Order: sequence, then structure tokens, then C-alpha cells
Amino acid sequence: MRKQAWLRAAAGLTAAALVLTACSQKSNEGTGDNNGEDAAPSAGWPETPDVEIKEGKPGGTFHFGITEPTAIDPYNAQESEGLLVTKYLYTGLIQVDPDGAAEPGVADKWSPNDDCSEWNFDLKTGTKFHNGEEVTSESFKRGWERVSAKASASEVAYHLAGIEGFDEMQAGTANALSGVDASDPAKLKVTLTEPNCEWFLRTFHPVFSPVPSTAGAPATNTAYVEAPIGNGPFMMDGAWQHDVGIKLKRFDDYSIGHKAYLDTVEITITPNGNQDEYAGYQNGTFDWARMPTPVLEQARATYEPQNQWITRNTNGMNYLLVMVTEKPLDSAKARKALSMAIDRDAIINGVFKGSQTPADSFVPPVFPEAYQKGICGACKYDLDEAKKLAKEAGLTEGTELNFQFNVDAGHEEWTAAVKDQLETNLGLKVNLSGVQFPDLLNNEQQPGASGIYRAAWGADYPTPENFLAPLLSTDAIGAPAGQPTVGDNRGRYSNEEFDQLLADGRATKDEAERTKKYQEAEKIAIGDDQALIPLWNRTQHRLANTSKFINLRMDFSENPDIYEISIK
Repeated sequence: MRKQAWLRAAAGLTAAALVLTACSQKSNEGTGDNNGEDAAPSAGWPETPDVEIKEGKPGGTFHFGITEPTAIDPYNAQESEGLLVTKYLYTGLIQVDPDGAAEPGVADKWSPNDDCSEWNFDLKTGTKFHNGEEVTSESFKRGWERVSAKASASEVAYHLAGIEGFDEMQAGTANALSGVDASDPAKLKVTLTEPNCEWFLRTFHPVFSPVPSTAGAPATNTAYVEAPIGNGPFMMDGAWQHDVGIKLKRFDDYSIGHKAYLDTVEITITPNGNQDEYAGYQNGTFDWARMPTPVLEQARATYEPQNQWITRNTNGMNYLLVMVTEKPLDSAKARKALSMAIDRDAIINGVFKGSQTPADSFVPPVFPEAYQKGICGACKYDLDEAKKLAKEAGLTEGTELNFQFNVDAGHEEWTAAVKDQLETNLGLKVNLSGVQFPDLLNNEQQPGASGIYRAAWGADYPTPENFLAPLLSTDAIGAPAGQPTVGDNRGRYSNEEFDQLLADGRATKDEAERTKKYQEAEKIAIGDDQALIPLWNRTQHRLANTSKFINLRMDFSENPDIYEISIK
């Protein structure tokens, strides 16, 4: 689960953004123009050229900021901040480059059986944990069972669903994964409950990390949770100092690839997100930074000429989570009415300064073979059709709609603009409220939750299925009606045909045919049912200190690739 908590901006909606957005709405309503032409289409900002990775040299300390993670131990690392740390403390069976290509990790090679119900991994021998213990197949089995145990209460354990014995461990009726064979230290055999011809991609997620024999259970070995011992290119340099910082140092016995170049990495935990990051970059404290939305134009003008600016279209989507089983959004017509009443271009131009691109699908364009341009027909601003559908769905003037977002994360501006558009264009009464991020996630899970919630998703591993199954499959609800959801399908969408297409896709060996199944599934959930409301594709911008360092780029997860970074 990579719920994005950190697309931060300065709080408060600027008058210019509000005026631009409001004028666009009212002009279209007054003239009857239903094509959204008053708001210029946003093409986004161009990506910066890819960085040529060069051989580095040892030395130096790299500084940047994050907000406080939920966890840095793989058993529960979940949002971008925690995953950033975990991914460099551990190396899993496979690795993924910034463009999503799978590469060997601890596994040299991997292959399925004929029907993809079993996967075999051949492991490198002689690789070490940070404490000197050898990494073997048992290390992986131990790590996966540590996650799967009911007592661990892992919020990311669902990634292991489908391994034989997982359900029993989650229920507390077993203490081992019957589908994981680690009898040969150099080979790992995994048996699945259903065929999955791209299952190996899942193992990129840190939840599949190996752990040493000293790890113990999370509830009883808090020392390990606070200072995890991994097998990655960096190791902890002291324990995690909560709300202060995390220090990493190079692991000199790393043998899966070249050793990291940097001596140390100092990560400061900031109270004000990327406002602090940007200020820290400006004053020389940080070497990498995210930025508040209102300063993007200024920052780009200042740092792009200095070759210290990075723009990248990433594997994510910003959207509205919709509670599809509760009124007033318990019909596809109501959900499509909302979507068509949102002028995405006006918000992008007014709030995001043209730096994003409007979504017309849920699987984003960075998956070119799977991307279906325009599959979300209701993502196009069409006020006349929105009003027609709203009337048919019973969204009468004054209908109340709850809309919640997480505060201190830069969502105040655009959520206020969406509220204004829905009230102006459809006559709804939008109850907009901001809460802390953990409260937002908790509120989404509750039975009876209604309305819409601010949400974003980035791929955990490079497949379009990762946008569909975790958020929209029936299994991903994880709980019966009347109980809080456990998985990431918090809107409780359920469609048997959609679920079957995903299963058929996973069982299909031919990649092109598998992709077609996923496309058919997306058409049902997004094109027909509007189970979620896509808003804009994820385009990320960073500042990077090229005056001191080389090989500065975003990794697959939008974080600095500290493994390759080197002093000049």
C-alpha cells in the first residue's frame, strides 16, 4: 500500500487560483458551453532528460528530509516515507529500475511452472545481512512468516495473499507458510493458491524482504523494529530517532551489486513536510527536496538553469475515493455526475500552475501497453451531461456530500476548488473537512462511511494489475459488511466480472493477452461503474544538488536513488 501522504503545499487557497477556477465554472454554466473550453487544456511540464549513471567514488554525506514514517521495518513499512528507508536497508528477490524493468536482486533467476501456480527462485550464495549472517532461502521464509502471523497485525501483509498457508496464518490457525519451501538454502519454491504469471513482480515490495534469525516477532523485539538489520546497500547508523531523523551508512560487505558510493545518508524528519524541505534546500541544509505547489514556478525558474531541477511522470494516480455502497453515491450515474462536474484543467492551471496533466484513465500513461486513453469518459468536463446524470441519480440541489482530506499535506487548495465546483455546478452542499492522515485512513475504513475522500496511489510493483486489484477487487475489501475494511478497497466496490477478469489475466502467460484482460477490467470498474474518480496523473518535481553530487535521479518509487548517488 503506497497511500501518498506527502504531495505537500503551503496551506490556504490563493485568491488567483480561486478566481480562475470559479470563473471557468460560472462561464461554462452561463453560456451552456459543455466542453470545458474556458480552461486551457494542461499538457503538464516536460520531463527532464534521463541521467546517465556513471561510476562514482566513495565518500560524502547526502542530506534530505521526510515526514515521520509509520514504520521502517518491512513487516509494516507502507507509505512512501517508510518505504524509502526500507528499500535501501533491504534487497529482495528482485529489484526494479526507475523505468519499471525487473532486475536480479538476491535471486539470479526465476521461473514459473506451466500454469504459473508455482514459482522457483535461484539465489545468490554468500550474500550477508548487516550483522554478518548469511542470507538463504530460510531468511525469506522467515521474513514472510513474520509478516503473515496474525499477531504481527501487519497492514501490508495482503501483498502475500495467494501463497498457500497465508490465509491460515492470518486466521491464527497456522504458524508457517505451507506454500514456501526453503529446504535448499540456495533455492526458494513458492506454491500459490491460484495461478499468477507475474507474481515474481510482487517480490519487489519490501514486505517480501529476508530477515535474520535475530529479528523475532515485531511485538516482542522492538529493538529490531526501531533499528532493522537488513541485507541492503545501506545499514542503520543508530536507532530511528522519532520526529528527529534516521541515519544510514554504507554496508561495505554488500555483494549483490556494487557497493553504495555515499559514506552516509542523513534523513531529517521535518514537521512541515516539503515546506521545510524547500527551505532546507535553499539554505544549503538539504541536497534533495520536494516543494510546495505555490513555489513550483519560482523554484523551476531559479534552479532549472542551474541543472538542479527534475521533472518526471511517475507511476501514480491522484483520485477521489468514492464510497460506492452508501448514498448519495451508490449509483454509477451519481458518481459520473460528480466526475463530469469537475473541471480538472481549471484546477491544474489555477492551483498546480499547469504542472500536472488531467487523468482520463486509472492505469496511468506510464504503462503505455496498458494505458487506455479516454477510458474514463466521465473524466471529461461536461456540465450539461453532469446535470442530466445528477438529476437522474437523485442528486437534487442541497444534497449533502461529505468530502474529507488530510491536513498539513498541501491538499487545502485543490480540495477547496473541487468543493466550489461541485457546489456551483451541481448545487450540492459539500461538507469539506480536514483531518490528520492516520484519521483519514481510519475514517475511510469504517462501515457507513459516505461521500468522497482525497486519495492517491503509486505502484508497489510494475504492473497495471497493481492499480486494479488492491483498490477495486472484492478480496481487497477484507471484511464483511458492517465491519471496518482491512484491505485497500475502502470504497467497497465489488463486481464479479471485474474480479474474474483480474484472475484470468493473472493466469495468462502471454503478456499482451494478460494486458487485454486488465484493460477489460478497467473498462468495467472505471469506464462503466466509475468506482473511483481519477483526477490527474502523477508528475513529480524535485530539486537536486548537482553542484556536489552526480547520478541524481528518482527511483521507481519517486525517491532519491541513494544507491547510485556519488560525490563529484
